[in-house]
Amino acid sequence: MKNKYILLMVMCLSGSLLFAEGGPTAADAIFTVNNTWMLISAFLVFIMHLGFAALESGLTRSKNTVNILFKNVSIVAIGILTYAACGFNLMYPGDFNGYFGFAGFGISAPEGAAGLIGYADGAYTYWTDFIFQAMFAATAATIVSGAVAERIKLNSFLVFSTIYVALIYPIAGSWQWGGGWLSAMGFHDFAGSTLVHSVGGWAALVGAYTLGPRLGKYTKNGKINPILGHNFPLATIGVFLLWFGWYGFNGGSVLSADPGGVSLVFVTTTLAAAAGVIGAMITSTIISKKPDLSMILNGSLAGLVGITAGADLISPMYSVLVGLIAGIIVVISVIQLDKLKIDDPVGAISVHLICGIWGTLAVGIFSSKSVLTQAIGVLGYGAFCLISSIIIFQIVKQVMGLRVTEEEELIGLDISEHNEESYAGFQIFTVE
Repeated sequence: MKNKYILLMVMCLSGSLLFAEGGPTAADAIFTVNNTWMLISAFLVFIMHLGFAALESGLTRSKNTVNILFKNVSIVAIGILTYAACGFNLMYPGDFNGYFGFAGFGISAPEGAAGLIGYADGAYTYWTDFIFQAMFAATAATIVSGAVAERIKLNSFLVFSTIYVALIYPIAGSWQWGGGWLSAMGFHDFAGSTLVHSVGGWAALVGAYTLGPRLGKYTKNGKINPILGHNFPLATIGVFLLWFGWYGFNGGSVLSADPGGVSLVFVTTTLAAAAGVIGAMITSTIISKKPDLSMILNGSLAGLVGITAGADLISPMYSVLVGLIAGIIVVISVIQLDKLKIDDPVGAISVHLICGIWGTLAVGIFSSKSVLTQAIGVLGYGAFCLISSIIIFQIVKQVMGLRVTEEEELIGLDISEHNEESYAGFQIFTVE
């Protein structure tokens, strides 16, 4: 009797009762709980975009804050709309040869139970599937935003983002999550170390290299001039928002409210993030002799990106090792990219690309999956995303131009691109 009342209460609270003849059944209740958890996960992933906006603006200069916030808001809108127009049907195609397929434009749920309890083996509805996946779609372009910050033309970035999110991200995603050739090989990427983070990371690398460094970042004699972010409290808030949202990013990727699966993923995600902080803390302190806040912020994200591919397979203790190594890798990568004169204002390439690769390979090291298969996946995505990014950036560069003028960069993109101030009425003095 008690269980019956619990089932009824859960179903009523969700607002999505599906009654069989004679009243709700256990299957109805399970479906409702799964569907509700997926929707909760969707808005947790949505919150991550606020985290990206806060982190990116905090780690860059105040004169570019309006521009960065404008890009982050726009990317969310572009990602959701393009995913509705074509991305969802490219990623989960109907007529599919394993490499490329397309089920048509727009989104349209199957009629009746086929789009509800009959969809996805009774785990969630068609609409829930769409909105959860749509929240992921804009993330790839958000990663690019940080790496090209403070010197890219706004319109050029938005055009690149639209093409990349509408076409490249869903086609690449279909190879694994859509049942494509990598899925058939046994490649495993649970929540997107490669499919989301590295896909964005490869584009970030191409964008940063194509644009060149910010003015004054590197001197002619090879000296590196640090350009400090203007608001570390904001950046720290951004990281905690991202960590919080990652419970939906990874936890929702279980694709049900299965107690064992969701709770394991929560544990591995948390341990890896914590270990990433410690790995970055130790490494940055050894190298620079002073503890660096920006490094441990990126260390936590490195741990999160690293565990994302195998959060469902890697044991909790091994997840600590995955996160710890990711925290070490991200510090070394940031330093090495600077030596190569690839200017990444927020460390996006190191966090999302380098640690995404590490996390994908770690699945083969710390689980029963094949390291070779994981490496093939990394190389396949790398080749596709590199070539695609180079082509798109070059076309945009030739047609619209990519970089703002020196004068516009010195003034700041807030004034030159938007004619708005991020902190109107306040004069912020900086020491060069």
